Amino acid sequence: MVGRVLRRAGAGDDDVAGESTAENVAESDDSVAASDRCLRTDGGVEPAHGAGTPETSLIDRLRRSEFVESLPFWGPPGLLVLIFVYGAVAWNFVISLTGWEGLRQPTYDEFTLEMYRTLLTDASFIAAFRNTLVLLVVFTVLSLALGLVLAILVDRDIRFENTFRTIYLLPMSLSFVVTAIFWSWLYNPRIGLINEALRAVHLDFLAQAWLADPRFKLAAIIFALMWQFSGYCMVVYLAGLRAIPTDQYEAARIDGASTIRLYWRVIVPQLRASTMSAAVVLMVFALKAFDFLFVLFGVNPGRSADILAVMMYRVAFDRLQWAYGAAVAMVLFVMALGVIGPYLYLQYRRGEL
Repeated sequence: MVGRVLRRAGAGDDDVAGESTAENVAESDDSVAASDRCLRTDGGVEPAHGAGTPETSLIDRLRRSEFVESLPFWGPPGLLVLIFVYGAVAWNFVISLTGWEGLRQPTYDEFTLEMYRTLLTDASFIAAFRNTLVLLVVFTVLSLALGLVLAILVDRDIRFENTFRTIYLLPMSLSFVVTAIFWSWLYNPRIGLINEALRAVHLDFLAQAWLADPRFKLAAIIFALMWQFSGYCMVVYLAGLRAIPTDQYEAARIDGASTIRLYWRVIVPQLRASTMSAAVVLMVFALKAFDFLFVLFGVNPGRSADILAVMMYRVAFDRLQWAYGAAVAMVLFVMALGVIGPYLYLQYRRGEL
């Protein structure tokens, strides 16, 4: 009997111990759950995830989406660009597939690639395409080279650095119209400053009709555009040079590198991003050089200086061959994509887009 009483008492102690252990576990779970909850700034505690909160509906998730929240800011301008830029490009392509010309209304009952086939056999288009490529490449390369040399010279702590920088950059602020008129005076064969300077130093044989001789037309245009945009390249390269740590200059000099070797092997390779940015801007301006040539030559610059932008205007608005002009415009648009596309892709790969 005494033994049963003692066993019952022992069992009761076990029950008490078991109940105490269960309470401790419950308190521990509560403390872990509480630790998982977030403390609000007002001192309250956010409810635990999935504990007592109803499931969010699709509408709630959309309302909290960053995409939906940002839509009012980029949606309307994006829609306008889509309609008035890319919509216009698409309509231009449709027109290029028709035979629209003259003052009659276009007809959209038949679409052909006849205009593009005509381009391939048109000597004027081939010359304009070749001149556009030459202008694009030569103008860009020479402007970058001149801008890099100017930036290196200005970066050597010379006196009046800000004055030189302003003087070099000033032509960039001028429009193509002002630049064209200015250089038409300089290139004047009789009273132009260039020929007068050559005659003053007894180099009369070098005086030329720069804008009338087919041999010098395109070179004269490229030189004038270099004058306008080399200052911009200088500023871009100067910013790139200032971003390079001085330790690298000192380390290269300690290794015995000459100045030319220092820039060629150490500094210039680090200016790749500056070169890419400046090159894209220069090539875009080269494709937009219509107003520069139009002020100098009108709609007929001659086959030696004709470019696609001028040809497009001449064919469409002077000869009223709308479909043919639209086809030339599409070729120009593809060239612009060829310039911008690789740059945007590289920016995307770097995570900067």
